[in-house]
Amino acid sequence: MNNEKILAHVRMFVLREKLLCPGEPLHLAAAVSGGADSMALLRILLALQPEFGFVLSACHVNHGLRGESADRDEAFVRAECARLGVPLRVFHAAEMADEVGLPSEHAGEDWARRLRYACFARLCGEGIDVVATAHTANDQAETLLLRLARGTGLHGAAGIRPKRGCYLRPLLALTRQDTESFCRAAGQAWVTDETNATDAYARNRVRRAALPALQSTNGAAVENLARFCEKAARADAYFARKAEELLSAARLDAAQAAIKSPEACTVWRLGPLSAADALILEAAMHSLTAPVRDAEEKYVQLLCGLVRRGSGAVQLTDRVRFCAGDGCFWQEIVPERPRQQEDKRPESQPFQPEKQAEYCLAGGWKVTAGLFTADFEEKIQVVHKKDLKNQADYARITTLYAGLVLRTRQPGDVYRPAGRSVHNRLRKWMNETGIPASQRDQLPLLAAGSEVLWVCGAGFAEGLAPDADTAQVLQMEMEHREEIT
Repeated sequence: MNNEKILAHVRMFVLREKLLCPGEPLHLAAAVSGGADSMALLRILLALQPEFGFVLSACHVNHGLRGESADRDEAFVRAECARLGVPLRVFHAAEMADEVGLPSEHAGEDWARRLRYACFARLCGEGIDVVATAHTANDQAETLLLRLARGTGLHGAAGIRPKRGCYLRPLLALTRQDTESFCRAAGQAWVTDETNATDAYARNRVRRAALPALQSTNGAAVENLARFCEKAARADAYFARKAEELLSAARLDAAQAAIKSPEACTVWRLGPLSAADALILEAAMHSLTAPVRDAEEKYVQLLCGLVRRGSGAVQLTDRVRFCAGDGCFWQEIVPERPRQQEDKRPESQPFQPEKQAEYCLAGGWKVTAGLFTADFEEKIQVVHKKDLKNQADYARITTLYAGLVLRTRQPGDVYRPAGRSVHNRLRKWMNETGIPASQRDQLPLLAAGSEVLWVCGAGFAEGLAPDADTAQVLQMEMEHREEIT
């Protein structure tokens, strides 16, 4: 497509999805990283501004993760916005991270995304009505493939929505090839994030290997995957409406609910629920799960099974459970118990086993770290298997990692259990492993930044176990006491 056709294509998409309305007074901020997608977004919005009448500005987030390259990108965006006459707001991680509860020592891909959206939320709190991001059909296709690989339902298969709250994605109708073509034709330069060329992140691997493989089979693979997401989104919206109708029709009024269960916050009649179409019931259970925890398929199916059985309970978190019995289905929320005595012990401590052997942490945990000279052949014969998982090659750890800390989990943490070939989000791993929700926030971890090297009860990460070449072994032992001292 030439630039005229690209503009017409975006304009049609914006109107069809009701992202913008001609003449509607809006203060719109474009999220501009400096890459081809975001520079195309800025130039396209400038071209559409006379027709739609919005007030346009730009924002840029310098995450500070790429040193001089990040500063180069910021300088480029500043220069281009000045040249185009677009007001620019720049955020720096050092200024925002602590304010929004995202400490920089846990910086990573998820951390950067959370930081960006915290900055966008700040803009909206200061008078910006909507923030436009430069997601394209390629981003949509990558998201779909990643979610399908990890396991998802119809809701997840709908991918990135064109509009979510105050966020707009006007370029979902374009491919990455379109945005680069638009920039070249407009004489618009852009910068390239060098980390996109690495295989460190799963999305990069999909972008660099999976999508090209699919496109070699069908050149329109990206457009077809994005089109599937549009259809899935429409189907998901349909089932969401039907689910709301089902729950509304089955809901008991407040007086009836109080009679049924004093702890219940909402009660529904089981009859209409169990008689509903399976897909509509799943959508209804998804809508009840999502506000409480990640609406993974297994939790949705547990609630569906509870409805069909008509009796029993499913504990979704330590405080929220759903129950069924006597023809009713209800949600109970257990009030948070006040702690009898505040735990004064720290949640995080520098880890230096050469200087300190014992560490007392919040939640009643005591961790002991011991260092001893390895005699691997002898040790492998006498030590119990359950102890082996808590042993590691200390020299290998100190060579690969710096700033070791004993702490509890943080947003963005990743962990690769022994025997696994890939990292996983710690939160997702805890869900899959079945660690009780009440324990997850106090379970001791050994970490370097967002990389978790040891988990209490699960052992050291893949690649750290001692072997015949190990000179010094790190042995971790833990003890849990319920009382607070």
